[in-house]
Parts: sequence; C-alpha cells; structure tokens
Amino acid sequence: MTGKSIAKLCALSLSLFVFWTAPSYAQTPTITTPTQQKLDAQTVLKQLKQSRVIYLGETHDSEADHRAQLEIIRSLHQQNPKLAIGMEMFQRPFQSGLDSYLAGASTETMLREFTEFDKRWGYSWEFYYPIISFAKENQLPVIALNTPMEVTRKVARQGLESLTADEKRYIPPIDEIKLEPERYRDRLQKIFAAHAGKGSSRWFNSFFQAQVLWDETMADAIVQFLQKNPDRQIVVLAGQGHIIYGDGIPSRVDRRMPGIKQLKVLLNPPAEYLKETGIADFFWKTR
Repeated sequence: MTGKSIAKLCALSLSLFVFWTAPSYAQTPTITTPTQQKLDAQTVLKQLKQSRVIYLGETHDSEADHRAQLEIIRSLHQQNPKLAIGMEMFQRPFQSGLDSYLAGASTETMLREFTEFDKRWGYSWEFYYPIISFAKENQLPVIALNTPMEVTRKVARQGLESLTADEKRYIPPIDEIKLEPERYRDRLQKIFAAHAGKGSSRWFNSFFQAQVLWDETMADAIVQFLQKNPDRQIVVLAGQGHIIYGDGIPSRVDRRMPGIKQLKVLLNPPAEYLKETGIADFFWKTR
C-alpha cells in the first residue's frame, strides 16, 4: 500500500435555565441512553445546559442529522445565549473567513470560497449553512476546529516526525499529541485492516498518528476558545468516530481542562451502538 492510499484511507475513516419555551421539533425525537432509558427532549436539554462542552455526533452525509443539530442548537440557545459552535468542517487557518462572515463583512459565497469548503470538506454546503446562518443571526462565535488537510495527509504518509516548523503552526505542540488510548488504536486498526488489508505496521502507525492529530487539534482549539471565553458553552459538531467512548476529542479536552463537564450526543446512530455502555450519553433519533 502506498502513502497516498493511506492518506485517502485516513480521510475515509474520519468520515465514518434562563426563561425559555419548550422546544418544538420538525419531527419529535426519540431519545434514549445506553441503558435504554427513554427521555423527552426538554429533560435532555436541561441536562445539556449543565455541560460546558456538548458534542453532537453526526454522520456527515445525513440530512436528518444536520436538521437535528440546528434544532438542538436553537433550543440550547434559548436556554443560554452565551453559546458557541465548534465545527470539524472548517480548518483552523480559515478562522478569519468565518469571523468576517459572522461580522457581516462578507457574503455566503465569499465565505464558502475563502474557507475552500468544497475542496477541504466535500460534503454538501447546504447541510451546514443553516447552522452558520443561525450563528450569524444570533451573534454566536463559530470556531474552525480542524487540522489543515495538507498536514493530516502528510502525517498519514510520513508520520508526525516529518512535519516542518511551518506545518506545525495550526496543531498542538508535538509533545501534547498522545497516541492513546489503546482501545482507540485497536478500533482504528480494525478499520485500517478492513480497508487496506494487513499492510505493514509502519503504514498503520502513520495512519493512527494522523487520526490522533486530527482529534488533538480539535481538542486544542476547543480548549483555547473556552480558556479565552470562560462564560461560553460550546456545541461541537463532528463525526461520530471522533466522539464515541470519549476516545477522540473528549478525552483530549479533559486532559487539557481536567474535570470539565462534557456530554456526548449521537444523532441517529447505527443500531449496534445503542446498547454499547459508555459509547455516548444520549442517542437522539429522528428517523
């Protein structure tokens, strides 16, 4: 297997109360916990209000997931106007493009072009724009969380040690990138083997470093924002693979801010997730 193939595989795997009125949803969600307890939306939203970081784990090409994200964000904003939105879909070098749009200094077209959204993300703009539009209307910060794709791809081919000083500008210090936990490595190794065959350990090691770099960079961006904005709560939109069991982003946020309250919501998760203890705090199903 070539380094280019590993880079493609990396991208593939990662795709894998203030007064407020009761929320109204286009479709009433079914909300459960891993213990099969059924909850209503208002009860869950009250619990989410107590969390500093809320993860809404999506399947990137699911329109239903993105509708649910917007509805949840609207309801959370009713409870707490001091909300922010962190998005895996935008890469850190393009934060100024988001800031410009949110400030009213650029258009939707300019935002999409400046952030190179179509090239760098590849999923439908229409899935995400209503969320960004809501943020603009309500003056909510939107934080670009992701690693530049050039850096991730290089690490997937050549490992972390290959990065130049310039390439390290938008990632955490190398000594803060922890290649753990072991169960995360094991889970990703199964994904790697399924797509790439046995391969060599060298290829997998680089692949795993790229996955962890992605998670560490997003965790670092979340923590930097929260430290600068101690009155803010953040909703993180990311793929479910970055969130399940807390092994991706959440554990790395906790390492940087020990004891921080975080809750994980999986949107329309696959059936095999529904009885997995510890995989998430809530399953939010709309289809």
